[in-house]
Amino acid sequence: MLKRHSLDAVIIGAGVVGAACAYYAARAGLSVAVVDRGPVAGGTTGAGEGNLLVSDKEAGPELDLALLSTRLWTELAAALPPDIEYEPKGGLVVAPDERTVKALRHFAQGQRAAGVDAVEVAADALHDLEPHLAPGLAGGFHYPQDAQVQPALAAARLLAAARTPGAPGAPAAEVYLGEEVTEILLDRGAVRGVRTPRRELLAPAVVNAAGTWGGRIASLAGVTLPVLPRRGFVLVTEPLPRVVRHKVYAADYIADVASGSAALQSSAVVEGTPSGPVLIGATRERVGFDRTLSTEALRRLAAQAAALFPVLADVRVMRAYHGFRPYLPDHLPAIGPDPRRPGLLHACGHEGAGIGLAPATGLLVAAALTGAEPPLPAHPFRPDRFAADPGATDTPEEQH
Repeated sequence: MLKRHSLDAVIIGAGVVGAACAYYAARAGLSVAVVDRGPVAGGTTGAGEGNLLVSDKEAGPELDLALLSTRLWTELAAALPPDIEYEPKGGLVVAPDERTVKALRHFAQGQRAAGVDAVEVAADALHDLEPHLAPGLAGGFHYPQDAQVQPALAAARLLAAARTPGAPGAPAAEVYLGEEVTEILLDRGAVRGVRTPRRELLAPAVVNAAGTWGGRIASLAGVTLPVLPRRGFVLVTEPLPRVVRHKVYAADYIADVASGSAALQSSAVVEGTPSGPVLIGATRERVGFDRTLSTEALRRLAAQAAALFPVLADVRVMRAYHGFRPYLPDHLPAIGPDPRRPGLLHACGHEGAGIGLAPATGLLVAAALTGAEPPLPAHPFRPDRFAADPGATDTPEEQH
């Protein structure tokens, strides 16, 4: 077994959050290693749509994190290769009736106070933004700050940048794929590294960026983090001309995101892509790590998308895929040092917002690792905010 002795931190997880942690830690001059039992973006990141949203977040800590990430993604889009497909397309939230318009208006009022650009769109102006929308909608809100990336490539490019020293003499991140962390090493109660079947990586800090499996990694360090998997499906159509210009979703999507229900929920989220296919989401349900194809979930998505965009009714669906969002009970991620285990940091539990929130999360983690002033208050994301026993019973460990 190989040993390493000179690392500042080990990051567990090669999804977009772990990659962002590595990127900003390396830019801060730290020597880091990223370790993952699978490939880059092999978990939730690879199953994501690449949403960079402020539109679905109410005023509060998560929106603050999203607004910081929005600015950082703009910087990253200029620094990383163009194949991450960063597209500041904007979002459009539509309402079926006047009651929902009023609710969106109240929601947007709080968002504006936090720095969000939310523009009300009258019913007769919706088709100026989206010509193929269904008739009869009561209005909506346009969010110019919403954007999109290709998530797997974004993670890969962030990791590649972390592996390239930013300045002469600066350390380059090490990446170990296909190596499962089997033990978090401790010394007198403090973290001192990790063990995989192939090596020991020694460091005074370990960052848990394992996404849906963040609870398992936390347990290796002897602490509890109640991360639950929340399954979601996405439909992918045949390539089309650009019939959908923005990220477009029905207003009930916002309620679904905020819900803690374990039952199947679905609300139309429709968007075009630079390569042509239209992506159709989104469903949510807590079924553990059950990978069974849900025909009911797919049927709902197809029907809701066609109701929103009738032009899609006769379009062929080429494939469907699913993933597991890492859900925490209060809908906020766990970010930063865990006072219950010195040297352990967390960067997980972002649910469906991890791609959008990754840069700000990475910056917060890098600040914690270096002792720098955090870019925003980290207290709302403290990992020890949950009860010792959350009573979760729907988290069977995935075997693969």
